[in-house]
Amino acid sequence: MEQRKNIFPKKHVKIDLWLVAILVLAAFLYGWNIWEAGSANSFYTSAIISMSESWKNFWYASFDPAGFITVDKPPVALWFMVIFVKIFGLHGWSIVISSVLFSLGSVFLIYKMVKPYFGALAARIAALLMTLTPIVVADARTNNMDATLVFFLLLACYVLQKAVSKHNIWLVGLAFALVGVSFNVKMLQAFMILPAMYVFYWIASKENWKRILWGSVVGTIALIVFTLSWPLAVDSVSKQNRPYIGSSSTNSVLNLAFGYNGTQRLLGQTTGTGGTFTGMGNSKKGTKNKSKAQNTKKLTNSNKQNKAGGKAPGMTKGTGKTGNNAGGGNSIFNVGTAGVTRLFQTALGQQISWYLPLALVGLIIAYLTAYDTKKKWWQLNRRQEQLIYWAGWLVPVAGFFSVASFFHPYYTIMLAPPIAVLAAVGISSFIESLNTVPSKKNYWLRGIMGVGIITNGALQAFFVWEYSVIAGIVVAVISVIMSIFIIFNYSKVKLFTAVGLLGLLWLPAFWSLTPTISAESAAIPTSGPSLLSGNGQSAGSIGDSSANTKLISYLKKHNGSKVKYLFATTDSNTAAPYIIKTKKAVMTIGGYNGTDNAITLKQFKKLVKKGEIKYFYISSHTNNNAIVRWVKKHGKKISASTYGGNSSSTTPSGMSKKGSRGPQQSAKGGPGGKKNMAKFQGKKPKKMGKMGKMVKNKKNKKSNTAGKMSGGMGQQQSSVLYELD
Repeated sequence: MEQRKNIFPKKHVKIDLWLVAILVLAAFLYGWNIWEAGSANSFYTSAIISMSESWKNFWYASFDPAGFITVDKPPVALWFMVIFVKIFGLHGWSIVISSVLFSLGSVFLIYKMVKPYFGALAARIAALLMTLTPIVVADARTNNMDATLVFFLLLACYVLQKAVSKHNIWLVGLAFALVGVSFNVKMLQAFMILPAMYVFYWIASKENWKRILWGSVVGTIALIVFTLSWPLAVDSVSKQNRPYIGSSSTNSVLNLAFGYNGTQRLLGQTTGTGGTFTGMGNSKKGTKNKSKAQNTKKLTNSNKQNKAGGKAPGMTKGTGKTGNNAGGGNSIFNVGTAGVTRLFQTALGQQISWYLPLALVGLIIAYLTAYDTKKKWWQLNRRQEQLIYWAGWLVPVAGFFSVASFFHPYYTIMLAPPIAVLAAVGISSFIESLNTVPSKKNYWLRGIMGVGIITNGALQAFFVWEYSVIAGIVVAVISVIMSIFIIFNYSKVKLFTAVGLLGLLWLPAFWSLTPTISAESAAIPTSGPSLLSGNGQSAGSIGDSSANTKLISYLKKHNGSKVKYLFATTDSNTAAPYIIKTKKAVMTIGGYNGTDNAITLKQFKKLVKKGEIKYFYISSHTNNNAIVRWVKKHGKKISASTYGGNSSSTTPSGMSKKGSRGPQQSAKGGPGGKKNMAKFQGKKPKKMGKMGKMVKNKKNKKSNTAGKMSGGMGQQQSSVLYELD
């Protein structure tokens, strides 16, 4: 009897145990202690709570349960977070688990993208370097959008790879559609990889130019459709029937995209600042102050407590201070001095640039080893096309962060994939060349690799020097010795290359471990030994301040049945902890920064007359706008003693306080202030043991920033509650 042929042949999937081990390591770094996440970034946590209560809030990404105003980003990343909260309930871990999973997915996608073209060794090293990039770990542990953004961009690039290899135009459309989805994660930041995608498609497609052109048209149409679908859908709705678009100047999503989340990121924030602050924009004075502060490395303990920088309304977002190299003066961005060396300065470098010299050298080595002397220089092979793909991601993004004015260090996670890949393929290509070219004849490759390892070791020594001179010397010595052996020893080059790589991994691995050990889940995520000092945990920013429980009880008791809002206030920073604590609506008339024109005085008075707003909370940093002036003139001031003073709690039922502890405000004397730090944390500061004494006491000067970046209700003694008639 003839045996029937199986039309569905079995595929034997070979599991790479090295990849499994790397993913397990990543899962530990990204996921361990996330149950201590607390409210993470309270600004977005408030939105998650609000979005989980109605489909309307879910669609618009409303900040408050009443749907008065939106957050400053599109909703796609928040949608995933809301889904997990709806399934598992509101917990610290449930609001960040999607970021953890997307980060794991990014590691896996890097492996899948590298292996077909550069082999398993390169893929494993790339996945490991991505895993051990400190800012990747820090971002994975928050409910910010960056981990989600990187995953979708990698997915788009992976699909485009498949589209080229399979000659499938519809996959091209899908790849660019995913970039459109990424736009609705974090807006124009997603478009930074478009040059790489278009160039790669044109140089790698082995089809006639007409079909390539048609594929480009299909991809561009898909990009436009998926990019504009949500913004146009929202903007087409009457402004009276939807929330105000937070952080926009015209109540428009497109204005938000191309303004606050677009050109202002490059040129500097021009709206919603309410004042002038040193270090903003491209001010030479500001950057000099930053540079000076970074060189002196003299910070106060309060600076360490405020490493993420609180945000007063009228200011831009928090400083992102890590406690070790914050900007000088009143700088509100810890991003170093703009210029070609910015990524090599400690402000950004300690988060993202641990393997950057190796990546640059790796690009050169990989391209040279892939070069075919029998072909013309413009005739590219598959490996060279892939190198151009990754370099096309690295160069424009690195260029942007080198000159941009309005961003936080954790945004640099965008650089992590190309740095990891280029460093990995450089190492693997070098090792491969040792098998094909006699060691005595490839001295030029060995020389380039040796220089790369020495340079990378020197940069890492520079990054760690302020914490531990010993650690800096160790990594520098290892790099020099291994480089000498690589260049001059012909018999054991592979061994010395492996040891050299391990010598460059231990410091970034330690840096990557710090957010995990300290249970870091911050509004302004960061990494580094300052997290383990007890003064740098959970970088507080918007909404990380405390909710006064006695004030809540007073408001619940005295608000009438017609009241729609627990109270009104100027900014989301003040409102967020109360929304998280009570699940009730709090009106923020000024949005994120307290400077949005979300409601007019006439409209506000109408709501007061209807009984929807009975109380207005004026915090210590409120802008003196028309509504605030009217409240002060016509409202009845309620003494703090009436509702019982400053008893506070920021954590709702089911959420741990630990993830939100630490520098809840930068204002002195508040619940997160210097005097109350130990009491608020409920534990003694952690020490790091003998790791080169990276956490050490320094003789510090007073910082000008201390107490000026107040967050939420840190200065409660000067905040006032008004009753409105």
